[in-house]
Amino acid sequence: MSGPGRPAETAPDVAVPAAVPATSGAGRREVVRRIAADRLGALRAWSTRRRGPLVDAAVVLLCLAAAGYVTSGLWLHRDRMTYASNDMMLFEWMLARAARAVTHLENPFYSTALNAPDGINLMANTSVLGLGVPLTPVTLLFGSQTSYLLAVVLSLAGTATAWYLFLSRRIVDSRLGAAVAGLFCGFAPGMISQATGHLHMISQFLVPAILAVVFDPRTDRVVRRGVLLGVLVGYQVFLGEEVLAFLVLACGLFTVGYAVSAPRTARRLAPAFLGRLGVGTLVGVVLLAYPLWFQFFGPGHYRGLPFDPKAYPLDLASFTAASRQSITGHDSVPGLLSPNLTEENSFFGLALIVLCAVVAIWQWRRPLVRALVLCVLVFATLSLGEDLRLGGEVLDLPGPYRLVSGLPLIDLAVPARFPLICVPALAILLALSFDGVFRRTAGGAADSRALPEAGAGVAGGRIPVRLLWTGAVLAVLLPLAPTPLHTRPVWPVPDFVASGEWRSYVPPGRTLVAVPPTRGSEAIAGMFWSARTGLTFTAPGGYFIGPTGPDDPQARWGAPDRPTAVLLDRVAATGEVPPIGEVERRQAIEDLRHWRAAIVVQGGLHRGVPVKETLDQLLGPGRDISGAWVWDVRALVG
Repeated sequence: MSGPGRPAETAPDVAVPAAVPATSGAGRREVVRRIAADRLGALRAWSTRRRGPLVDAAVVLLCLAAAGYVTSGLWLHRDRMTYASNDMMLFEWMLARAARAVTHLENPFYSTALNAPDGINLMANTSVLGLGVPLTPVTLLFGSQTSYLLAVVLSLAGTATAWYLFLSRRIVDSRLGAAVAGLFCGFAPGMISQATGHLHMISQFLVPAILAVVFDPRTDRVVRRGVLLGVLVGYQVFLGEEVLAFLVLACGLFTVGYAVSAPRTARRLAPAFLGRLGVGTLVGVVLLAYPLWFQFFGPGHYRGLPFDPKAYPLDLASFTAASRQSITGHDSVPGLLSPNLTEENSFFGLALIVLCAVVAIWQWRRPLVRALVLCVLVFATLSLGEDLRLGGEVLDLPGPYRLVSGLPLIDLAVPARFPLICVPALAILLALSFDGVFRRTAGGAADSRALPEAGAGVAGGRIPVRLLWTGAVLAVLLPLAPTPLHTRPVWPVPDFVASGEWRSYVPPGRTLVAVPPTRGSEAIAGMFWSARTGLTFTAPGGYFIGPTGPDDPQARWGAPDRPTAVLLDRVAATGEVPPIGEVERRQAIEDLRHWRAAIVVQGGLHRGVPVKETLDQLLGPGRDISGAWVWDVRALVG
């Protein structure tokens, strides 16, 4: 139906008119060809308008299907978690905490449900409130595990879809090129690697929207677009500050590269560009003033990082290798080329690098391409760290990272994650290549940026060029296609905790101490149980970043050490029961008083028997209650 001011949409008549001006034979054929080309172009435009929404819907469904496939192992086997189980447990807890903050009207930036008695500054950790708050109904109805898996699906599919929409609306005409590039942005090896446990790093679906506002070529409505920019940036803070920091670095370098390549255009767009940034900054400061104050000065704030970012570089050979979670990958080589399973961000493969280099040379005269290549080269180089490595061997060559490692933002960034900036840059080059080929073969005048025609004699060389190029790109990207995330079994939540049986042992104001309590790789059972039960109890310890102590704001992992926590962690790691005397028993009681403990609970552990024997000597014999060993310490603690 047609609306006011909009005529009914009908297919144009593409028949060649019977009356053609009487000219020479060659002239008549030229006139007929031009008329046919005009009508064919009109038909294609009409067809595109009619098919556009269907294509968009198909791309969205494809992105969701891909994300579902990547997470299928976790959906089908609920007793398993990713290999980065500590990170998955962390984000499950954060999603559960966001739901509790909404339903109980609690401070979303701080919690005492963990790290008793001190609590945790959630704003200073990766609390992903931008996902947790909207997913509150899912968390309440189906639990933190389902909420986490849905968050991964929406983040991967949302990032791919957002890039597709951005590219197809702002950068290229080819929807196929935009779709291929969008899927690469959402499911590149680095994104799948981060999806193993870093929910805050894969939540990039606002990045294209921010770029669309920042680099909007229109020069009107500066204030309105600046306000929108401030709101988008504010929301991104609650998804992942590290992604925003990378975006700021990338935008800064891209702007410099573009301005140098196209100074006249840059001067023309500069007033509106700077105006939007100014308004956006002001709005962002207003929206984020209190959250950022809380992060840097509120209770539980810290300074620095609990690890040295310089210790996480990538190997030069990683750029041409296959990641562990791609269909051509395996476990042996990537372990030598990246810090760990979650940081395989640079595994693009030699074929993709060569293909993008060809596209860059072909399209080099475009300022956009020059700026993109600059970003790829700079951030790929920075990811190599202070000392270059090749094939697992340290070379006697310093890396460029040494020159900038002390600069703001860069000094807090993990070098291995810089290739995540390269992912969309390479994707845009791929999209531009499709656009160039399809423009050349669209039936009209050849675009000067397009490749030379190939396959002459078959439909004028048009269809073979499209098929050949599409096939070449897909052949290059297919080896990078992801497999379902690697998983492993985890100890289940004991029935004693899951059923709520613990409630009769823990009065208000007291805690449930999971074993080991605060230290070691298995010291996050309390956090895991808390997430899976909806934060129904308070526990010491947890997996988070906090200050070293009340008078030392230097960052550290987890809670400050207590002697009993160190003792139990050593037993859990070695399986050796140490001599236990009166000194250790008194220290255990003192530590339990510090944690305000009511009961100590041991669930599944790899070396559970030595840990139980140690606790029996410290606290007396434990009781086996509903699948857990339980020590009631209320009488000991007082």
